[in-house]
Amino acid sequence: MPPSVRKWLTPAAWVAAITALLLIVFPVGFPNYDTIYALVWGRELAHGVSPDYGAALPPTPHPLTDLIGLVTSPFGEAPITAIMILAYLSLGLIAYFVYRLGTVWFDRWVGVLAAVIVLTRAPFLSNGLRAYVDLPYIAICLGALYIEARRPRAGWPVLALLVPAGLLRPEAWGFAIAYWLWLAFDLRRAATSAGRKLDTEASFRPISTLWRWEVGWRGERSNTELAWLGLLALGGPILWVLFDAITTGNPLYSLTGTQETVESLKRQTGPVDLVLYGPRRLGEVMQWPGMIGGFGGLVLGICLLPRRAALGFVAVVLALLAFAFLAAAGLAIIARYTMLAGAILSIFFALALLGWRFIDRGNPWRLRWQIFAGIVGLMVLIWLPNQWSLDKQVHTDMVNQGKIENELSDLVDEGAFSPECGPIAVPNHRAVPRLAFGLDVRPTDIVSASEAVSGEEKEKLEEIERRGGYWVQPASEFVIHNYILDPNDTTDFEIEPPPGFQQVAGNESWLIYSNCR
Repeated sequence: MPPSVRKWLTPAAWVAAITALLLIVFPVGFPNYDTIYALVWGRELAHGVSPDYGAALPPTPHPLTDLIGLVTSPFGEAPITAIMILAYLSLGLIAYFVYRLGTVWFDRWVGVLAAVIVLTRAPFLSNGLRAYVDLPYIAICLGALYIEARRPRAGWPVLALLVPAGLLRPEAWGFAIAYWLWLAFDLRRAATSAGRKLDTEASFRPISTLWRWEVGWRGERSNTELAWLGLLALGGPILWVLFDAITTGNPLYSLTGTQETVESLKRQTGPVDLVLYGPRRLGEVMQWPGMIGGFGGLVLGICLLPRRAALGFVAVVLALLAFAFLAAAGLAIIARYTMLAGAILSIFFALALLGWRFIDRGNPWRLRWQIFAGIVGLMVLIWLPNQWSLDKQVHTDMVNQGKIENELSDLVDEGAFSPECGPIAVPNHRAVPRLAFGLDVRPTDIVSASEAVSGEEKEKLEEIERRGGYWVQPASEFVIHNYILDPNDTTDFEIEPPPGFQQVAGNESWLIYSNCR
């Protein structure tokens, strides 16, 4: 087999094996609220119209996900199939890149253990199998980090990956800009006590001196190359702003719309909540053994193995700073926004358990590290039943919620809704994109009864009550319990169908009432 083929076949087989394992253990994946909205909006773009952002509590649009919906829209149910394939592959790629980074920075055993840690963290499984955009974003960012780990200052290949990552999450914009600065500038000690330069490379061109340090052009690339690399680094924000401007007329729609949704859902946000809740959200991803092991391994690594741990240390710092910046800017403080930092910290969690092997036997820190590894290992064993329960709960939730989602789609496929009858009222906003996708209608054609308290939504609900249409109700307490995931959700399931509405269809999860006139 040619080496070039083997080079790609091995990681492809690795990712395929992980994906197959995930499909066996967690066979009931489904697109979440945000992602299925993106598929609806992509289909609208394919029809040549602007995405319909006017329904109750629309999520933040992500240009790359909308593009996937646009490309796959001509093929019926293909968008859901494509997005779920991407979801499972993203989890496989995350595990693979975590393994490869652990191997490149330290050794294969650290890489293997880090991959196992990532694949057993409940938030990675839960959000990944619901096809959140955060998982392909994390996979792309880890891929860029792996390229840099293999070939320092690789340049355009890293930035080329951060552009699509920046069309999924805005944190990648900061990573791209920081990386360009790393390519362009250097920070070096200015002089020895005798005034001699510590670094005499001719390519280094000082710009200014800060105390005992000099900031200067690195000089490895021409000004022309740095210019086009700078344009590539800005590709993510430029394309996102253009997307918003073209589709809404407001180049900052994603920012302002997200801030409004955060306020409506009463999510934690801002600098104060960042201090109070930010560590807790990261803790939800890593759990206590992971937090202590991850940050302990990070400190031990940067102090005792600085050359090996430097890039990973910088990556963790940048990921946490990006999370903090967006939280301070008014975006929500939620666990899945910390998962990139969690994925990299998983490598240092593995290092905390195995890194003592890299310390010389005569070094007293070898024994100290072994003691710390023993403490962390004991914590892992004590926490193991809880971790099992968390992962098992993911499986249970996926089965329960997948059943509810699929049975709503089944009613659509069985023809329970007729376009001639009239508009549709649903109990809360979660059902809106699923019905909009299945019925090929705009989201604003479906009314969320719980959010229709004023304005246009209330008028639409009153029109349904007056002129007729459809009313969707949960069929049991099981649906109510498993369909409300946000503690700040205002859904009122006690709202009854208006007088004159009769049941026309139903299954174990949903009842459909109608009063067609």
